[in-house]
Amino acid sequence: MSGALAFETHSAEAIPAAERHARPLDLFRLLFGGCNTFATSVLGSFPVFVGLSVQDGLWALLLGLLAGSCALAPMSLFGPRNGTNDPVSSTAHFGVYGRLIGSGQLLLTAIVFFSLAVWSSGDALVGGAHALAGLPVNALTQSAAYTLMAAIVVAICIYGFQLMLWFNRVAVLATTLLFGVALMAFGSQIDLSYAGSVQRGDAGWWAAFVATATVAASNPLSFSATLGDWGRYVPLATPRRRLMAAVLLAQAATLLPLLFGLFTAAIMATTAPEVVATGDYMGGLIAISPAWFLLPLCLIALIGGIATGTTALYGTGLDLANLFTRHLNRARATLMVGLLAVAVIFVGRFVLNLVESVAAFAALIGAFSCPWLAVMVIGYWARRGHYLPDELQALSRRVRGGQYWFSRGWNLRALAAWTVGSTVGLLFAQVPGKFTGPLSAWAGGMDLSAPTSLLSGATVYLLLLWGYPESDQVQGPLGHGLRRHQDPRPQNRLPRHD
Repeated sequence: MSGALAFETHSAEAIPAAERHARPLDLFRLLFGGCNTFATSVLGSFPVFVGLSVQDGLWALLLGLLAGSCALAPMSLFGPRNGTNDPVSSTAHFGVYGRLIGSGQLLLTAIVFFSLAVWSSGDALVGGAHALAGLPVNALTQSAAYTLMAAIVVAICIYGFQLMLWFNRVAVLATTLLFGVALMAFGSQIDLSYAGSVQRGDAGWWAAFVATATVAASNPLSFSATLGDWGRYVPLATPRRRLMAAVLLAQAATLLPLLFGLFTAAIMATTAPEVVATGDYMGGLIAISPAWFLLPLCLIALIGGIATGTTALYGTGLDLANLFTRHLNRARATLMVGLLAVAVIFVGRFVLNLVESVAAFAALIGAFSCPWLAVMVIGYWARRGHYLPDELQALSRRVRGGQYWFSRGWNLRALAAWTVGSTVGLLFAQVPGKFTGPLSAWAGGMDLSAPTSLLSGATVYLLLLWGYPESDQVQGPLGHGLRRHQDPRPQNRLPRHD
């Protein structure tokens, strides 16, 4: 593949070394481009909408962003190491069939965040056009905006990695400049002393602070199963510190749209408090925007929404093609997932009114993705980065047995850790108006789903690896650091496929 318009023919099979031309800078661009939009600004507005002051909201956003970024950074190592996406790499830790856990998370996350990107950007486009040129706001104009956004995103994803990378290179520069203009538009109104409605020492302050940190952490954590989609084009010899630095810097750069959301939400709370009561951030932003900013607002919505949508949707198409190699290629699989996501957009927006429910569901994804991420990162450390890339493709080749077959295709250690972590996370979940875990009241109403699922899943996996070590064959020549005894059981190697 060469050039931005080279059609991608690979799915999730290992990318040949000769075709790995991406750099850590490209990883930065894709990650930042996927976040540099109004969807992230909506997350940044959350602390004001739950009553925090600007200063407390800023600390909560910083804490959550730092925690989520540090958890995400090691996931950048799998793509260059194995030349494939993260669900396929998870075969080494979850088993040949256990990799379906990662595939399921990838599919659900793609649909949810693609839908949210199209909804928020489509509504911003229609609202901006209404204020700028009097375009009516109704089901017809909203449907047209959603269709336009979805069609562009699906087309880019079908064409493949190079076109998506080229678009995000442009999008990062364009939306960063536009957000700079946006801060200028509201600079004189920004009030860093905004006190909020919930003060330190109040009963609900900690719940609001932790909820904000959790929302901020969910932004980087939503990429936990997708980094390999892009990292598989990065050469194996790339230093690990550069890969993780690209992830950390990309997430640090998302402070731009996060802070824009925080500052503009504080302006809304002062000048249009009814917006805070309804939670309609985009409607409030359009209402307080000066007339000259409406065009830049529409451009951010269009460019940023496309960038976010492509990074959300792209990976699940190539993963689905890898699962059904006999029936689907990557382009057809991407089109299928795109059509499903478009159906969710229209049914949820106009029939079942599922917009808020999907947003709440997106928050619960953390309870499932955090223990999966913990198993992957701990597994990488325990194996000292040793993998057998050819045997990771066992499920797509319909071959039973091999080093990663474990117990009938499942690694019960990883499965137990993920199950316990997800369950504990749900018990501590707190999604107002949608779902309340039975242990959230014990935690003072705080949403501790992400940290508890991460810590419990990691603890269980570490204990199981220590008490019941994996076979030496999967560990490689360096062995692993949690060895209590040696497993003498023989393992059958997977047949080679040339």
